[in-house]
This record gives sequence, structure tokens and C-alpha cells, in this order.
Amino acid sequence: MNTVFPAPQPITVPVAGSDAAFPVRHVYCVGRNYAEHTKEMGGDTKEPPFFFTKFPDALVPVAPPGVAEIAYPLATKSLHHEIELVVAIGEHGVRLAPENANKIIWGYGVGIDMTRRDLQGQMKEKRWPWDIGKSFAQAAPISPLHPVSRTGHLSKGSIWLDVNGERRQQGDLADMIWDVPHMLHFLSQYYELMPGDLVFTGTPAGVAAVGPGDRLHGGVDGLTTLSVTITPARW
Repeated sequence: MNTVFPAPQPITVPVAGSDAAFPVRHVYCVGRNYAEHTKEMGGDTKEPPFFFTKFPDALVPVAPPGVAEIAYPLATKSLHHEIELVVAIGEHGVRLAPENANKIIWGYGVGIDMTRRDLQGQMKEKRWPWDIGKSFAQAAPISPLHPVSRTGHLSKGSIWLDVNGERRQQGDLADMIWDVPHMLHFLSQYYELMPGDLVFTGTPAGVAAVGPGDRLHGGVDGLTTLSVTITPARW
């Protein structure tokens, strides 16, 4: 194909313990899926789940022992961290029943949903879409993915994040308001899930601002941990 400029490279995430890579098609995120985080954000735990998206090129794959460096983003004075379990989809799924949803899962990883909280808040006040607060360059650091054939299906286990060696977020996957099968059930009513999709599954309480020089280190039991350093803004 004769393109007018070189086509971007495919977005991929490393597979733990392998030289293979997981090709990414789409990135979905669920909001307010842990009760304490929902409360700290002023939400109602009885509401059904809601979803937003990030551009795949917001992903920053991090393979240990490396530490990703992400630049403080444009247009914000309040960059927040949100540690999350990430579900990698390996099969087609639409209008899934909860009892069938696990069948489409290829594996799991650890991600950080970086958020321009002030921009998100401004959009909420105006009742405008708040993608600008969630989807931007380097907004989604992610660890290598672990195949479900090695981990089994994850429904409990510690999830945590430290900033400069101090614990900021601590929870358990069992604290999710909507577990992964029910989350995929709801998501698949709106979207046809396909191999290559990633789903960020929500964050426990303790989200807070970070700035240049801060180092984030987080993980989920049984998965590769994730380390990120915030560097000064580039512009």
C-alpha cells in the first residue's frame, strides 16, 4: 500500500515469560468499580457500571526491571494515579451472559489509569464528554500480560500502589462492585468485544496527585509489578 507517510507501528504489550506480544485493538475502562473509591469521588455504589475509552497509543508497556518514564502531560495541574487490574480479551464476545464471560479472557496485567483530574472535573461540570481527562499521551502504563492458562481467573487478591515508597492505594480484587464476568457482561451489551481488546477494571480508594520526580510502583497479586517515574513536562 502506498501511504502518504509511514504508517504507525502496531500497538503491542509484552507477554510475561515469552518473546510474544499481545496486539492491541481497543482500550475500554470501567469507572468507579470499588466502593470506597466511588465514595471518594462522590458517586453512588448502586449505579450500574459505566465505561470510557483510551486511545491504544496512550499505552506505555513496561517490562521489568525497566521503569517507564512518562512526561507530565499538557494542560493539567492535577495528574492523578489509578492502579487497576487489566483484562486482555482473546475471543469474540457480544451480549455475554456473566457465566460465559470468562471464556473470552486471554490474560491479565496491571495498569495505571493516569487522569488529568482538573480537566475531567471541568468537563463534568459542563456535562461534556471527559475523554480529555482520561485519554492523552502516556496515559496508560501497563505491565506485561500473563495468560489465563497460567494464572487462572482472578477474582481476589491484593491490588496496591506506592508513591515514593509510601502506600497510596490498597485494596482487594474481591472489593470490586462488579466482578470481571459481570463487567464484561455489561460492556458486551454496548460493544462487540474482539481479540486484542483491553479492559481496565477500576481502582481502589486513595487516588491522588503526582508530579515530576515522583516514582509509582504498583501491582496485583500473582502478576508482574509496574514501575513508573514522572518526568518534567516536555512543553
